[in-house]
Amino acid sequence: MKKSRMILYHAVGWVLYISYSMLEDFIISGRPFSWRQLLVLSYFLSLAVTFYFCYSFVYPRFLKREKFLQLLVCLAIAPFLFTFTRYFLEEMMYPLLFGFRNYQVNVSFSFYLTDNLFRAFPMMAISAVVWNVQDAFKKEKENKLLRQEKTQAELAFLKSQVNPHFLYNTLNYIYAQAYPISEKLAQAILKLSDMMRYMLHESPDGKVELQKEVDYLHSFIDIFRLRFEDRFFVEFTVRGDLNGQRIASLLLIPFVENAFKHGIADDPAAPIRISLQATASSLAFTVRNHLNAHQKDQTTGIGLVNIGRRLELIYPNQHELLIRNDGNVYEAQLHLSPL
Repeated sequence: MKKSRMILYHAVGWVLYISYSMLEDFIISGRPFSWRQLLVLSYFLSLAVTFYFCYSFVYPRFLKREKFLQLLVCLAIAPFLFTFTRYFLEEMMYPLLFGFRNYQVNVSFSFYLTDNLFRAFPMMAISAVVWNVQDAFKKEKENKLLRQEKTQAELAFLKSQVNPHFLYNTLNYIYAQAYPISEKLAQAILKLSDMMRYMLHESPDGKVELQKEVDYLHSFIDIFRLRFEDRFFVEFTVRGDLNGQRIASLLLIPFVENAFKHGIADDPAAPIRISLQATASSLAFTVRNHLNAHQKDQTTGIGLVNIGRRLELIYPNQHELLIRNDGNVYEAQLHLSPL
């Protein structure tokens, strides 16, 4: 909370508290307002000194740091601070300035102490409550900021791991094809350039247009197609209106990457099937592939390891991820609602 706003809240609180007390005294006593109402102001000024001694000095220095011995000593001092402040104003300054005092001239100082010490206790308790409430709000704000920073850091870390394996393999392939310079190679490099540009694209909320995510998937599939020439059997169907829809960037590609890594792309009897259906408020994405019996790498890939975590962070209670693996066919179904 801003310092100026906090000062305003404190000022309003004191004005309301003092005004209420003065009005209550007027109603109960029936006495009109007079110069002796200054005694009420000096009383509340003494309370304010006690309040801010505890609020600004005692609790932040000792309660927050759990220095309980120093805390007890300062809390023992606080009632005397109230009493001495009130004595200075009402028994020393008022007679000098206005010709009256609160207590009789011959009152003993010991009586004055015993008559005033207990009056500080409620304000000390109120000060503790106010400080603790403010400290709780401050901690919650700091924790919220830390959670946001942690989430952004996690997302950045997880996102950075999505596609390096694919990119390295693709670059190796392009390098191998670089010997006989061809239009095919130029197109592959162009598509890869577009993909890398998309991967590096950032937005304030980490989301992009759904159409751009779909274009990225098409580019990924087209580059992968280069490895198989005409023996490439991948079906990618898109249904629904993609205009205006937004999605977390690079959220869908791990499923496709996993299918190409562990599936069979050159068998017409076992094609890789990818489907996406979008509505105004939801998305259904399915990737289905037969498992390659000759695949030596049995890991599921970095992408699918962290995709569940990304979904939890970005779409809490808004997603459903179903995985089916019977040893022959692997199918992943993702539902997002709302987008």
